Amino acid sequence: MYAPADGQVRSPAVVSPTQALAPTDLRARYASTSDLLDYPTIAIIGGGPSGLVALLTLLTRGIPATLYERETSSAARAYLGGMLDLTWNEGQRALRENGLAEAFKANSRLDAQDLIICGKDGIPLMRRTEDDVKDETQSRPEIDRRVLRDIMLAALPESAVKWGHALASVRPLEEGSGRHELTFTSGLVVVTDILIGADGARSRVRPLVSPAKPIYHGITGAEISVSPTVAALPENTDILKGVGRGSCYAAQDGKTFMLQLNGNGRIRVYALHRAPLEWALPREPQEARRVLLDIYKDWAPWMRKVIEVCDDDAIYHRPLFYLPVGHRWAHKRGVTIIGDAAHLMSPFAGAGANLAMFDGLELGLVLADAVAKGLSAEEREAAVAAVEEKICAHAETFAAKSYRNVDIYFGPGAPQAVVDAFTKARR
Repeated sequence: MYAPADGQVRSPAVVSPTQALAPTDLRARYASTSDLLDYPTIAIIGGGPSGLVALLTLLTRGIPATLYERETSSAARAYLGGMLDLTWNEGQRALRENGLAEAFKANSRLDAQDLIICGKDGIPLMRRTEDDVKDETQSRPEIDRRVLRDIMLAALPESAVKWGHALASVRPLEEGSGRHELTFTSGLVVVTDILIGADGARSRVRPLVSPAKPIYHGITGAEISVSPTVAALPENTDILKGVGRGSCYAAQDGKTFMLQLNGNGRIRVYALHRAPLEWALPREPQEARRVLLDIYKDWAPWMRKVIEVCDDDAIYHRPLFYLPVGHRWAHKRGVTIIGDAAHLMSPFAGAGANLAMFDGLELGLVLADAVAKGLSAEEREAAVAAVEEKICAHAETFAAKSYRNVDIYFGPGAPQAVVDAFTKARR
């Protein structure tokens, strides 16, 4: 039985956690609100991979929840975010267990596993192709972040995601109750029994459980991209050849120039270098190009051309931050954090999205099971505390790898050190 704040014991009519609803059934069930008072109120802050997976996992098991996202719509900032390579036991598992395996298969790209590693001259030192991956469980198909989000949103009831709701403040209510009052910039005020912070690096929920703050890596730079139309021009075939079918990682002299060929033909680039936090990327596109061209003045001509032809409207400053390796917190009743809010790290372990989806799945399964079984609030909180330790322990190995890899990519041994790290990892 679940005892809500008013003290009345109710018996929720729920779907077994082992019997996930199909997306069409999910939307139909969520449209019926007659029995929502039988459940704890669950609020998820943030519509990235961790928040969406948590929402899917709960709803497909009959447990109502609502996600609040600061973006105004699913179309906002459509150019942001590159490809994600989803692992079998984490990202792909989160989709499989929520009925989206076929949708992922239809929208992901095996050939985008192709990888080139080189130095600033652009000459490949190592190539990896999809043919080098023989075991399905070792395969990491790539999918554009936007496409992945669209797949998950298509499986959700529209009313379960509240767009244009940036969290402004959180106020704990009755001492020890675990309930919180959430105020959004939209003016909406809600009270929640369970608050899930999936709100990224600058999480507004994290301070409720941990004093940890993001630490600057000493690495900064820009995200830029070339539109599909420009990338396809005959005069830019040298760029397409340099990038290949998937990704190209160039590293040397304390700088990286990492390129991806997205599924829609857009070429996305992360141009990063060592600099103090105060380093700023000019806002004016031509001035930003001038600064980047100066930083990469002795790099391969086709890489410099990428800077010259990149979109004016898609140039973003990208300083890198991380949370302490092994970050943990003492469990606090009624609130938890997942994804980057829990274990922010650099992209140099290739693990962020997979860990986020793993977190959302594991937390969602535990909460769905606790509510379905009618566990007491104390038992439910103990289950959440246990899953917090599980996701933190799981993330710690990758956080340590990410931290080490920054020195490999930006150290004096690059690019050969990067090749050596990939070769060692494949053994």
